[in-house]
Amino acid sequence: MINPNLRSFSLKDDSSYHIREYKPEDESGWLRCRVLAFLDTSYFDDVYPKKERYESPAIELVAESDGIIVGLIDVECEEKPGSICSPSNSLDDHLAGMIWHLAVHPDYRRIGIATGLIDEAVRRARDIDIERFEAWTRDDVITRKWYGSQGFKLVQSYYHVYLKLSDMETAGICSNSELKPYKVFAHYLGEDREFLSQFSRVHECVRFDLILNSIGK
Repeated sequence: MINPNLRSFSLKDDSSYHIREYKPEDESGWLRCRVLAFLDTSYFDDVYPKKERYESPAIELVAESDGIIVGLIDVECEEKPGSICSPSNSLDDHLAGMIWHLAVHPDYRRIGIATGLIDEAVRRARDIDIERFEAWTRDDVITRKWYGSQGFKLVQSYYHVYLKLSDMETAGICSNSELKPYKVFAHYLGEDREFLSQFSRVHECVRFDLILNSIGK
């Protein structure tokens, strides 16, 4: 009997990988895969020392090749509409899932692993009546194009702003004799590009939605 939690894929170069559920003993490999996947992206310094644990039901999958974790996806799923994800004009009263993590090891890119992870996550999400996936990413062109190729639609955006000591006065951040901000990470919800141009590190953070009933079952 085929294990429904294990899906194998053969590649043209005779290598292979399989997608399965995450296990606690995968944590070290999961962390390594994630940090390596983000090194050449705008999330290069978004490092986790341990894997998140979720309060709500979650789809947690890994792609494994020769004992190495080469891809991962975590989707936290709502039990009540609006409890995790942002509002959706067309599906406000439906359950959604938040893609908190999606990454592929840089040595295993462009062989379909991310697509395989999404497809398997969608299959499992439908089984628990999830009708929409939500994902947030930054201004990496390849990543945005990939989401579009998978049927995700860009919904909204805002900005991530990293402030250095020299930026504090410009941003209107005050200090006192005992507390002096040295580095600050901020969200900017406005549209003043000239204001943003004063800061050395700014990323547009964009939301993509995937309506699950809009893709093939």
